[in-house]
Amino acid sequence: MKQTVFIIDDDASIRKSLGRLLRASDLVTEDFPSAERYLERAPYDGVGCILLDVNMPGISGIELQTQLMDSGRDLPIIFLTGYGNISMSVNAMKRGALDFLTKPVSEDQLLPAVRQALQHHHSLRDERDIRASIEARLATLTHREKEVMRELITGAPNKIVADRLGIAIKTVKVHRANLMLKMGVRSIAELLHLCHLVGTKPDAPPLR
Repeated sequence: MKQTVFIIDDDASIRKSLGRLLRASDLVTEDFPSAERYLERAPYDGVGCILLDVNMPGISGIELQTQLMDSGRDLPIIFLTGYGNISMSVNAMKRGALDFLTKPVSEDQLLPAVRQALQHHHSLRDERDIRASIEARLATLTHREKEVMRELITGAPNKIVADRLGIAIKTVKVHRANLMLKMGVRSIAELLHLCHLVGTKPDAPPLR
């Protein structure tokens, strides 16, 4: 799978040296002299990460991080700075930055940080794909099947579900079989696990 590291720094020599190190490790790189130039690029849909200078003319690295978060772009960010700033580092990490490196960055610092960021993004994409698949399956359930499912994941047996919903036990069994088939599960434990992955819990508001 293609993995790209985006280098955003107003210093051409930094972009060149970082790009050389990364390409020597068989990574694809794209570099940009400013946040503005990066934002002109079409959104990237592969696995990747961003090496982002904190202090740049125009839009700063921290401001770009905010814009990317607000637009839903999830590429992990590794910040680069010419000087250590603990307060700035803490704030950037709280906002989701994966690392904060001080220039000049050595190969021993850069490559592990980049590999970790790429692995992190790969995991994020896998989780996103899994959630999308579960949500697509949930969308195929009828309103009654969703009601039955919500009762089942509380651990309620068929009779209790029937009493709570005011329907026959036989009807509960039919809906149960149908929803289990649609969700691709064989047990209530599996169903509960899928629901937890997308934030649907027994005490959550009814599904619509």
